[in-house]
Amino acid sequence: MKVSLNWLNEYINLKDIPLNDIIDKLTYAGLEVEDVVDQAKNFENMFVGFVKERKKHPNADKLSLCIVSDGDKEYNVVCGAANVEAGQKIAFAKIGTLIPSSGLKLEKVKIRGVVSEGMICSEKEIGLGEDHEGILVLDASLKEGVPLEQALKMNDAILEIAVTPNRADALSHIGIARDLSALFDKPLTMPEITLNESNRKSHEFADVEIIDSENCPRYIGKVVLNVEIKESPEWLKNRLKSIGLRPINNVVDVTNFVMHEIGQPLHAFDLDNLAGNKIVVRSAYDNEKFVTLDTKERTLNRSNMMICDAEKSVAIAGVMGGENSEVTSSTKNILIESAFFNPSSVRKTAKQLSVSSDASFRFERGTDPNITKWAAQRAAQLIQQTAGGVIAQGEIDAYQKPRTNKSCTLRFSRIEKILGYQIRKDDVEKILIRLGFIINNINDELSEVVIPTFRNDIEREIDIIEEIARIYSYNKIPEVAKISVTLEEKVDQSSFVDRLRIVLTSLGFFEILTNSLLNEETAKSFGQPIAMLNPQSSEMSHLRPSLLPGMLLTISKNLKVNEKDLQLFEIGKVFNQINKKIESFADFSEEEHLLLAITGNAQRSEWYEKDRQFDLYDLKGFVKAALVKIFPELQLKFFPFKQEKIFFEYGFDLFIEGEKIGSAGKLPEKIAERFDVTQDILIFIADIGKLKKISPLKKTFKELLKYPKVYRDCAFILDETVEVEAVIEIIKGSSSNLLHNIKLFDIFQSESLGKQKKSLAFQLEYYDSSKTLTEEEVEKDFWNSIKAVEKKLNAQLRGT
Repeated sequence: MKVSLNWLNEYINLKDIPLNDIIDKLTYAGLEVEDVVDQAKNFENMFVGFVKERKKHPNADKLSLCIVSDGDKEYNVVCGAANVEAGQKIAFAKIGTLIPSSGLKLEKVKIRGVVSEGMICSEKEIGLGEDHEGILVLDASLKEGVPLEQALKMNDAILEIAVTPNRADALSHIGIARDLSALFDKPLTMPEITLNESNRKSHEFADVEIIDSENCPRYIGKVVLNVEIKESPEWLKNRLKSIGLRPINNVVDVTNFVMHEIGQPLHAFDLDNLAGNKIVVRSAYDNEKFVTLDTKERTLNRSNMMICDAEKSVAIAGVMGGENSEVTSSTKNILIESAFFNPSSVRKTAKQLSVSSDASFRFERGTDPNITKWAAQRAAQLIQQTAGGVIAQGEIDAYQKPRTNKSCTLRFSRIEKILGYQIRKDDVEKILIRLGFIINNINDELSEVVIPTFRNDIEREIDIIEEIARIYSYNKIPEVAKISVTLEEKVDQSSFVDRLRIVLTSLGFFEILTNSLLNEETAKSFGQPIAMLNPQSSEMSHLRPSLLPGMLLTISKNLKVNEKDLQLFEIGKVFNQINKKIESFADFSEEEHLLLAITGNAQRSEWYEKDRQFDLYDLKGFVKAALVKIFPELQLKFFPFKQEKIFFEYGFDLFIEGEKIGSAGKLPEKIAERFDVTQDILIFIADIGKLKKISPLKKTFKELLKYPKVYRDCAFILDETVEVEAVIEIIKGSSSNLLHNIKLFDIFQSESLGKQKKSLAFQLEYYDSSKTLTEEEVEKDFWNSIKAVEKKLNAQLRGT
């Protein structure tokens, strides 16, 4: 937003404050000044000159030799313009001046043998226009020697300010002046409104009816009769030009002026073109056509709000007026519209129609409903000054539910606690009053702060403290000479997950990150999802209850581009609803999960090996390799599923220290086909929260074994339902501490063994770190184990 420094001076005296101080203060207070155009710098070293004498150049027919006076000194100047004459007041640039149009620095030079000590400038050369055919001739009443920027009234500074979306109150000169008033502790002067109204009331000339009161809580109409539409006075045109607006006529220019003065958008209707002299605020009809001021036809729907008369639409509320009621040179009677529209309604309409105006920009961010009356009166006052006419008494004010000021309790102790330093109560009071807040019931502990309606971004005590801090200045935060730091051990919450990522990546896996929001149908297929209160779309309406949907969608996309051999993993949060109604944290679960997925070929064809697809043993190997690197001393136990699982055709559960950590297996084809995946997928799902709770054993040094190991093999015929782990546990339980390792090296099934029988063959490893074992010691331990297995599992020794 562009702001004129001269315009600001009408509301706060900034003449004694350097421009750089104003820029710095605004920027540090949250109103970043992105660009500054200091008009005076363009005319530096330029003055009003007086051409005392003009004569022909002795060595050139088209050049003139002029004597120019600045009131103190006379200069010889060579000029090539045909319109230069003696007695003129001209724009004179002295030696050393930087010419704005060309960037050239003037020097004392000889032109055709005659010294020239400056330049008589044209409009183009000083950046005032495109005319360069002749010199710029100034008003004869100007005094020579006066700085050119002062003579041309071009001594303004234009600030380009980046106003954040929450600061709708700062989208005006008075809004910026209010902040400057608090920043520099200077009084803010509001324009005085005195209306010369007739005896006839506005209600006699027009009427307002609000049908859609939700999207238009307040609408004010102010009538001005018998106006004369003409060109605006210079002061008004200059104000608008300074911020880049094009003057149109006196009435329209006044509405634009007031909008940029106070931040309230206005619209002027030709009252005689309003059927029934009535304003009706309603929703548009589906497929309603309307031609706006830019001569474009717009197609509307019921979500758009319209301003209508008794017969037709005359404006799109808060966005743009229509051709059929605009102010023209023949307009005599004016209805000034000053309204408050629902920001979300205006935002949706502007976005749908791809229309953005100064008015919609302000309405979208939220204007002040309680400034509408002041703005209407201010516009009426200025219209009467610039266009004559008679102001009808009072206003037509449709305001069904007036908005009252919110209040908030401010604790002075809380200010110090939040900011870390103390601000005097007097300074706090002064800052808030300058910003437009009202302070009641002040005592040593707290006060009640009434929040003005133009500050819709202030709701809580912390917001008020932020206002105090930004105005008091972050630069005043005291330096801390010494900071004490505790030397206790810090826990890095992300270290475990980071290490897990590194390990998996080293095993050839690629990490993926998928959306944590799913559509309702997909989410409910993978758990008990939690619905979002205000979803952006139906495709992101529920929190994911599982990482599987995102993984399957990623695999599907890879397969479609012929990437079929995949090793992927994802680490992320999943959410499941426990109770029907969520009232506390106990009603839902939030867990961090790890998901591994492998699919396609583990080995591509080579001269020494054929294609081999990933299988469950590959997955088990990856899981074991990853976890052994993180928990090298702990024993991992894998048990086949004892019952069916929704997301697995077959597989195993992983236990560490007796607690189930995760499950692995083949994904059912029905689930994969939902995502257009036609090849087998093997997955492993683990609860990272449980993995984090496991305390890894400290690494200890073990000496190399000095004495030989002894191996014994045995094979048992058992019922096919007997699990390997059961046999291993019995062997361990019946052996001494000489047994250190048990390895299954063969599984055999055949009718020759008997019906529903199988053979399991084990290798047992014995040693003693302090001596060489004797044959008797090993044999005794070995046969004790065999007998225990035969007895407890009804096994038959097949061989040793």
